Amino acid sequence: MHSTVTAYANRIQRGALMYIRGDHAELVVGGRLDVRSAADARTALHSAVDDGVGDLVLDLSELDSWDATGLGVIMGAHRRAGRCGRRLVLRGVPPQMQRLLVATRLHRILAIEGGIGVESLPRV
Repeated sequence: MHSTVTAYANRIQRGALMYIRGDHAELVVGGRLDVRSAADARTALHSAVDDGVGDLVLDLSELDSWDATGLGVIMGAHRRAGRCGRRLVLRGVPPQMQRLLVATRLHRILAIEGGIGVESLPRV
C-alpha cells in the first residue's frame, strides 16, 4: 500500500502544488489543499482509508494552506474513516489552520493529536 499512495501523490505533486506521501496508516500532506487539488487529494485519502485498519494519521505540518474545499476533503475523509471503523487523526496542524478549525468548531469533531490550545492561539 505504501507505494500506491506515494506514487499517486507524486503525480499530484507535479500537477497541483500539493503532495501526499505515506501509506494506509500515516500520510503527510503538503503544499496547498484547495479547489485545484481537492479531487486528487480525495482519491488518495479515500484509498488510504479503505486499505487500512486502525487510526489514519494525517500529518499537516507541511501544509501551507487550505480553502473551504480542502477542509471539505478532510471532513469527507473523517466521515469515510468513521464508516470504515477507523479514526482520522490530524497531527501537526499549523496555527492558522487551527484558528479555522476553532472558528468553525470542527476542532470539537475532528481528532487532533495533542488537541488545540484555544487560549494559546494568536488573535487576528
